[in-house]
Amino acid sequence: MSQWTTLAFVALGGAFGACGRFLVSQWCVALFGKGFPYGTLTVNIAGSLMMGGLFALLENGTLVAAPWRPVVGLGFLGALTTFSTFSMDNVVLMQQGEWLKFAMNIGLNVVGCVFAAWAGYQLFAKSAGV
Repeated sequence: MSQWTTLAFVALGGAFGACGRFLVSQWCVALFGKGFPYGTLTVNIAGSLMMGGLFALLENGTLVAAPWRPVVGLGFLGALTTFSTFSMDNVVLMQQGEWLKFAMNIGLNVVGCVFAAWAGYQLFAKSAGV
């Protein structure tokens, strides 16, 4: 696959990921309000679950790297989950003196996302016999 084709796949996936991130964030604000960054937490955990599953499917040969890795792994999931937003959410919580929410946000995102990536990998690795 040419570099331009790969770039187009990343851009296509990124457009859908960015729109998905916006919609999930709006949905979380409507459900839970703005008191905690639930949207970032939700996309980070869901994206980690999907990344674990994608990695397992690529590793066991169920999917081939091209076009799935550029479209889903780099584009869609790269735009859906953003560490920069997670970082900024934490800066805002620190500035507001919300130290418990700050600690909860870091703990839930880090532990939740690592667990979700592991769970996604296990789910798809076992279903494909890896």
